[in-house]
Amino acid sequence: MRGRTVVFLSLLGFVVLATGVIWRRSLGVTRARAIEQLETRRAALAAQRAKLDGDIRAAISMEKLGRVAEERLHMRVPGDSLVVTLTRSPRVAVR
Repeated sequence: MRGRTVVFLSLLGFVVLATGVIWRRSLGVTRARAIEQLETRRAALAAQRAKLDGDIRAAISMEKLGRVAEERLHMRVPGDSLVVTLTRSPRVAVR
């Protein structure tokens, strides 16, 4: 091999290697941005979930449910002196 060929092949190899490194780094930067966006979205969704959990706890509290049961369903908490006796009907054998 002549000296010019060796220099040309060395430069060509360097250009190919540099192109590969630049491509890989740009791919890494693109993926890092995507990961950052997903992390931001995950944090926002976690905050929304915490808020919704709090809303659910507030909605199912006994105070809130008791008020809804009294207003909409016309139910009330029985007094201590109220006793209801239910009779049981006889069983009928089913064949």
